[in-house]
Amino acid sequence: MTNTTKPATRPANPNFSSGPCTKRPGWSLAGLSGALLGRSHRSKEGKARLKLAIDKTKTVLGVPEGFVCAIMPGSDTGAFEAAMWAMLGARGVDVLAWESFGAIWVTDAVKQLKLEDLRVFEGEFGRLPDLAKVDFSRDVVLTANGTTAGVKLANYDWVPADREGLVLVDATSAAFAQPIDWGKVDALTFSWQKVMGGEAAHGMLILSPRAIARLESYVPPRALPKLFRMTKGGKLDRGIFEGETINTPSMLAVEDYIDALLWAESIGGQPELARRADRNAKVLFDWIERTPWIDNLAVDRATWSNTGVCMRFTGPTVSALDAEGQAAFAKKIVAMLDKEGVAYDIGSYRDAPAGLRIWCGSTVETSDVEALIPWLEWAFAEACSELAKAA
Repeated sequence: MTNTTKPATRPANPNFSSGPCTKRPGWSLAGLSGALLGRSHRSKEGKARLKLAIDKTKTVLGVPEGFVCAIMPGSDTGAFEAAMWAMLGARGVDVLAWESFGAIWVTDAVKQLKLEDLRVFEGEFGRLPDLAKVDFSRDVVLTANGTTAGVKLANYDWVPADREGLVLVDATSAAFAQPIDWGKVDALTFSWQKVMGGEAAHGMLILSPRAIARLESYVPPRALPKLFRMTKGGKLDRGIFEGETINTPSMLAVEDYIDALLWAESIGGQPELARRADRNAKVLFDWIERTPWIDNLAVDRATWSNTGVCMRFTGPTVSALDAEGQAAFAKKIVAMLDKEGVAYDIGSYRDAPAGLRIWCGSTVETSDVEALIPWLEWAFAEACSELAKAA
């Protein structure tokens, strides 16, 4: 049923952006009043706050003993590129991509690192590539959750625990909201502004003992910028993984991230964060399954993301439009909801098929997703009405 009447109830929080994502429930600037501003991040107090952010990250995510964690410059991009540039090339590499950001790592591997022994497996928007073709005697590069396609890994069962190569995982839209099988991961990265709703510019890099061994035994045949250097004298620079950041971080952003981690810890850590995202996404999943004019962009139900849910319009009204018309139709709906102040930043990514992308991560309240549904139906009906009048 399509709602033709403007709904009476609005989401209390209209922020459904897929990054930066909405702040945690109850967030206010008052929570940052203790930020170490005007002080050096190299001071005793500064390093203590940075180490706290690292330690709380490891606690909330359940990072095993022997793994290390660092705050990196350049958000998730900087963290993941540091891992790629510092570790790849020791053996053959398989790179997997099924959306825009995964394609960036392909570009890095092919055009920037120019890896000689390289295989690329790409899936179209909505589908994973053939995971059975991956060779784990090689290093493997992948994205846990496709931010722009809404396609996630169903699990890590397909990754052998006794692999020879390393597995590098970009988890910026998966960390905290989706389980991480730490026995199947060697380098994992994410950014503060995603699932935890922190502020931008900083990323996290978590390394397994196997990844540490690679850093200490392999000298890549390329110049490494300072921001990518994680060893000193052939050994891991442990200071970086204890809060001695490579460059100057924003201590205000650090405090905001700590605030989010303390909230996460208070509600039950990663398991509860995942449950919150699952509840939010289920509201949309149930709606998709009962609505004939909307589909999940992800084809396989097991790969439907519980964070950035990507959707495309279907049915005769939209199917009759060409690609340009479909894009205009989607933008019209996004603009209507933005103007009404009920949903901000929910358009699909610029490289993705035309449609909607609604963030359902852990900092979103389920009641807001529920309140959004009637507005989506209203906006669709309005857009269809305008099409009919123009015909």
